[in-house]
Amino acid sequence: MDRRLFEIREGELPLEEIRPGCGFLSIFRKVGVVGDSLSAGEFESRDHGGRVSYHDMHEYSWPSILARITGAEWHNYSRGGMSAREFLGGYAEERGFFEKLPCLIVSLGTNDLFVYHHPLGSAEDVHPLSPEENPDTFLGNIGRIVSRYKELEPELRFFLVGPMKDGSSPLRDSLVEKATEELGKAARLFSHGYLLDMARHGIVWDEEARSRYGLGYHPNPMGYHAYALMVGNYIDYLIRANMEDFKEVPFIGTGLSYLR
Repeated sequence: MDRRLFEIREGELPLEEIRPGCGFLSIFRKVGVVGDSLSAGEFESRDHGGRVSYHDMHEYSWPSILARITGAEWHNYSRGGMSAREFLGGYAEERGFFEKLPCLIVSLGTNDLFVYHHPLGSAEDVHPLSPEENPDTFLGNIGRIVSRYKELEPELRFFLVGPMKDGSSPLRDSLVEKATEELGKAARLFSHGYLLDMARHGIVWDEEARSRYGLGYHPNPMGYHAYALMVGNYIDYLIRANMEDFKEVPFIGTGLSYLR
């Protein structure tokens, strides 16, 4: 067979092909996920009066789906309504969510920017070696989250997931693009950091998409499964595009290395 079947094709784009097994994602045997309702598997229900209530159901979340697909250990630190500021403000510490990991996925931004209207900031707010200098902006707090996990495991591989567009307004989609651009810059300030650009390569979470894959604004079970495949295949793409960076994943946290 041709070994290139496992490698990046010339001109290949992320999510151009969806593999049910998510390819090389399974090289990670333990993964942590920091996120909001999308990562928590939140569902909306309505009573007879039309009142909406929200329910985190982790067993339906995309991290749980990827755990079942890969057979790996996934730790889901997510909650509906979560923001980077709240995660740092005692929520994670009180629950013991800061732990040594070989792989971390951070998927925040929707609440920060569009519910609580926290300032976006920029990658210039991120000081990897002195996170106490980061201002209280979305980017500054994302940087502090990554720094905290990097302090625990310097060889950590991490992935920042940008928000999806929803087509509700050009202004919102423009802010999503700007946030994604700054998240990409922030990821590159650390070692082994990567961006999942869902604004460019994911689906647009508009009314048409929600009519098939949504239950209100949040996904339905098929929507969560589809998003799991997007995240998993995007990470597989990034691994195939950066094979040298992932050769020593089994050595993370062991003190071992293949000295060259």
